[in-house]
Amino acid sequence: MSVTLTDQDKLTLRVAAWGAVSLMSAAGAAGSAHRAGAEGSVALTSATGLVGHVLTKAPKGVKYGKTVAELADQVLPALTAAMSLLKHQDPAEAGNFRRTVLVAVEAAARSHGSEPSPTMVEMARKITEALDADGGAVPKAAAGQDRPELRQLLQEIVDAGFVGVTLRVNDERGEWAGSAGAAELGHAEKPPIDGHVRIGSNTKTFTATLVLQLVAEGRIALDTPVAAYLPEFDLDGRITVRMLLQHTSGVFNFTGEYYDDGTFAPGIPATTAGKEWVDNRFTTYRPEELVRLALSKPARFEPGTDWSYSNTNYVLARLLIEKVTGRSVAEEMQRRILGPLGLSGTVQPTSETDIPEPHAHAYYRYEEDGQTRTVDVTRHNPSWISSGGDMISTTRDLHTFIAALLGGRLLPAELLAEMCTPESKAGYGLGVFVQNTDCGGTVITHNGGIAGHAALMYSTPDGGTTLTAALNYVDDADLSMAAAFQKATQRLVNEVFGGEQAEPARPES
Repeated sequence: MSVTLTDQDKLTLRVAAWGAVSLMSAAGAAGSAHRAGAEGSVALTSATGLVGHVLTKAPKGVKYGKTVAELADQVLPALTAAMSLLKHQDPAEAGNFRRTVLVAVEAAARSHGSEPSPTMVEMARKITEALDADGGAVPKAAAGQDRPELRQLLQEIVDAGFVGVTLRVNDERGEWAGSAGAAELGHAEKPPIDGHVRIGSNTKTFTATLVLQLVAEGRIALDTPVAAYLPEFDLDGRITVRMLLQHTSGVFNFTGEYYDDGTFAPGIPATTAGKEWVDNRFTTYRPEELVRLALSKPARFEPGTDWSYSNTNYVLARLLIEKVTGRSVAEEMQRRILGPLGLSGTVQPTSETDIPEPHAHAYYRYEEDGQTRTVDVTRHNPSWISSGGDMISTTRDLHTFIAALLGGRLLPAELLAEMCTPESKAGYGLGVFVQNTDCGGTVITHNGGIAGHAALMYSTPDGGTTLTAALNYVDDADLSMAAAFQKATQRLVNEVFGGEQAEPARPES
């Protein structure tokens, strides 16, 4: 069968294979590290076929962990992800990749002309286990399977007014991915299957996972006041870290606050602001600036007494991560989640305006001088939403992430349980919605949209069945696609989870 690898796929393979050689080199006896790396590299570049073509080039710009443990945390999951990636398309190439890596590992282990050290033998064993592990990340796909019912749903979503949609489902039938509509207005080409998309509030699940990893290490306490970590903001002393992650702090939402009586209090020029947002879409906002604006507004309620979705909570969570670790949230995200899981298609841009290729285009419609104008807003500065929704990913990476998270690979069991324990009003845990289903089951989810791009992320609690999707559409100040967005997500969830019900988020962060 034909094999199509995107640039991100190739990077995943290179990070995994060259990282395995680096691991063997780092685990080698004193004085043999350089030779171990050289011998292993020769084995990689001498591979044949598709894998050999890809592995002739080492990954560029990849920063591996400084210690053997940190390096292993990055490379071992990447090896599993690389095998899963190839198994999707051609099991023979997956076997070729496995053999190539093991030949390189053996070459590195025997580079000093004698029996390898016990440390190198143990590392070789771990690499082999990583290559052979399915990790619960990707079920074995049924060869040549088609899902006409899913294709029909995708077309119905496009007919409802979306420009394009891409869907990826992993369940007991295997993996299926497809797309419908257009990647760009006025063009016939469909959205790329593994295209990049701004994932909006799905960012919150990634951010919450980072915070909980720091909780696991004892560096943050969930029920400690946030003011103890961030005294510079003079926060209400009753607001805890848990309240930030669960949206029970009561702090004003800096992108604007919707009240129960139907009124709206604006914040910064967000996508509810029409032309003002368009004119300011390349402005850089500092997270501290967003927080201070929010804190200048009246709190919505007393801390811990109610629930209300507020992007401010997650900008404070970002600042908390940066204060405790001394590193940027983008660096921590790469070090703790993206690198270890091999999520080479996922980016935390903070203020960078571009989105990696390939991608579908996002649009925004607004009124000016009595005329309706539609502009391409694929490029914009996402600092206006900060860690409330600035990340970029792919449907494949979102699947890998949520399956790994719920499969227990990112958090200890007790904290994963806390994450998936919802408050009573909206069913929100710590960075995820927890929704009961009509058939007595549960789905864990977070959706998000940001200026003409949207992403869906649903899973069973064990990570065994997942639905991830990317949509591109024409956004506007009235959020006119909100109803269609909710109907589309509900139809998809019903089909994939057998009638399971989950309240989808509106298409905004």
